[in-house]
Amino acid sequence: MAIGVEALPLTFVAHALAVAGAVMVLVWNLYYRGGLAWEATNKSLIFNLHPVLMLIGLIIIGGEAIMSYKSLPLKKEVKKVIHLGLHAIAIILGSVGIAAAFKNHNESNIANLYSLHSWLGISIISLYGIQWIYGFIVFLYPGGSPIIRSESLPWHVLFGIFVYILAVGNAALGCLEKLTFLESSGIAKYGPEALLVNFTAVITILYGAFVILSVLGRQAPVEDDDK
Repeated sequence: MAIGVEALPLTFVAHALAVAGAVMVLVWNLYYRGGLAWEATNKSLIFNLHPVLMLIGLIIIGGEAIMSYKSLPLKKEVKKVIHLGLHAIAIILGSVGIAAAFKNHNESNIANLYSLHSWLGISIISLYGIQWIYGFIVFLYPGGSPIIRSESLPWHVLFGIFVYILAVGNAALGCLEKLTFLESSGIAKYGPEALLVNFTAVITILYGAFVILSVLGRQAPVEDDDK
């Protein structure tokens, strides 16, 4: 399935939204939430790593990995390496972001895995990892037979889109969950921080939408046609 628009122009919009989302999540956690830390007496600084790394890592860099394969006018072997490399960075940053949430909870005597957001988060990072390993083995090294690669590719793309949509939705759910906690702790419901968090979630969803649209767009010309 494809739409009658080239993928490359759609990625330009996505890149702009990615920059906006990254700036917004950093402003939120550096300015309004007090900063980032792996070790701190203020355990909230540890948790602040979670939204920053999940959005910039899993969502933004993960989205860039998806778009790179469709939009870059490079040889497919080069695009495979870029695609898998960016996804690897996304998984690593996402894993550290999840570890930061667990660390904050453990050091603050807060229960783990009690919310839908956390359940989905663990499921998504696990599926993301499985997808990456399968893609590496089948499409890069050692590489499957032409028949296996040909039959696997549509399912690889479909499963990847499914996992990414889940990740974007869960990121928005995480913003809602955190904002609900903050509002119950006293921040103004229509104050600047609340508006920033809500708009960050909106930008995240829009970014995800343009990533998916780029997948459905026409592919940039490539130098060779072998998969």
